Amino acid sequence: MSQPVDSAVSAVRTYIEQHRAAFLDDLVEWLRIPSVSAQPDHAPDVRRSADWLAAKLTETGFPTAEVWPTPGAPAVYAEWPSADPGAPTVLVYGHHDVQPAAREDGWHSEPFEPVVRDNRLYARGAADDKGQVFFHTLGVRTHLATTGRTTPAVHLKLLIEGEEESGSPHFRALVEQHADRLAADAVIVSDTGMWSADTPTVCTGMRGLAECEIRLYGPDQDIHSGSFGGAVPNPATAVARLVAALHDEHARVAIPGFYDGVVELTDRERELFAELPFDEQQWLRTARSHGTHGESGFSTLERIWARPTAEVNGIGGGYQGPGSKTIIPSSATVKLSFRLVAGQDPDHIEKAVRDWTAGQIPEGIRCEITFRPATRPCLTPLDHPALESVARAMGRAFGTPVRFTREGGSGPAADLQDVLGAPVLFLGISIPSDGWHAPDEKVELDLLLKGAETTAHLWSDLAEHWRPVP
Repeated sequence: MSQPVDSAVSAVRTYIEQHRAAFLDDLVEWLRIPSVSAQPDHAPDVRRSADWLAAKLTETGFPTAEVWPTPGAPAVYAEWPSADPGAPTVLVYGHHDVQPAAREDGWHSEPFEPVVRDNRLYARGAADDKGQVFFHTLGVRTHLATTGRTTPAVHLKLLIEGEEESGSPHFRALVEQHADRLAADAVIVSDTGMWSADTPTVCTGMRGLAECEIRLYGPDQDIHSGSFGGAVPNPATAVARLVAALHDEHARVAIPGFYDGVVELTDRERELFAELPFDEQQWLRTARSHGTHGESGFSTLERIWARPTAEVNGIGGGYQGPGSKTIIPSSATVKLSFRLVAGQDPDHIEKAVRDWTAGQIPEGIRCEITFRPATRPCLTPLDHPALESVARAMGRAFGTPVRFTREGGSGPAADLQDVLGAPVLFLGISIPSDGWHAPDEKVELDLLLKGAETTAHLWSDLAEHWRPVP
């Protein structure tokens, strides 16, 4: 017989509080490992971080915990099957590598010597992402201890990447290589955050990303603008016209076919976004911007979470030094990025951009376009049973209804959805003030333990309310 809700919540909190000190001691030990994937000198540390985590997952009880090599930094895989063969299979994603950090960057303490101040743990990786990975160890132990189980209520798998902070260059190939072992009914991403400490939220999707550089060539060398200006094409002018044609008067992307397949916001989603305590003026101060701008007919949150965009990331050509140099430059470039939403295909976007660009280039200008590997968007419907379980579990942990958001950025989670064919759900407890990638990165200890509480409730809730169709 299951416990009453209040008793179950109380039992979970009691167990977590009893094991809080040991949990934090372990996390501090892990945070001391400078697993900076972007710096070759730290490659042994990234490997040491992976070995440390695999050993700790074995100590937690996972019968399988392995370090998976890649051509770059290693990942960690762990698996703990449920005794219930019909239970859902859940894959948790996170990463154990961290951003570079040094005291001289502005830290008030050594970034790899964790310290606690005002119930906050300061260290590189405290929130992004070691802290949010590690709360799963306490969460599953709590789940077992408070339910009397010897195995989780779900088939539980973990994939903890070692190169996320370096752009995940080998991640998709790793997922494809191990797709059979990684097969899951749902993916939980714990590399994300909440709206605020007193407004717990669940993210339902992330935008994808396509990036390109367009280089235009005119004369074979810079030439005199007096002798040749007005009589030969100027690549800098062509780049300027290209950029000017990128959007229409309503700030919509003017590339034909760009919006093909876009999954439009539902009325319910727009209502939920509008319910969030969003202070646009504060947001503008954070952005260091003096006003909002974007596609007509959408709010700021709708624009950054649920609408596709085209942005000029850099533009240049010709003389950039002091004074003047009256030339027609031989070349000019523009770097563009396209944030994509559910329903958009990066391959289609690349073709649309190439076709559109070709139609914008004047005679006498040669064009080269280079696209980087794309990231696909991901979105989970609000009524998906697994998403409902995440929201219920977080609501029990926080004692308040949970709201829903999306992410405007992009990440490797979409590769898991694309390769494994499983919905992606986001479970994170970090808040904006945690300072990801910045000096004095921290995590709120009370929220970190709420993450463990959430997962302690989640596995039972998923098993009770969701039986995926084989």
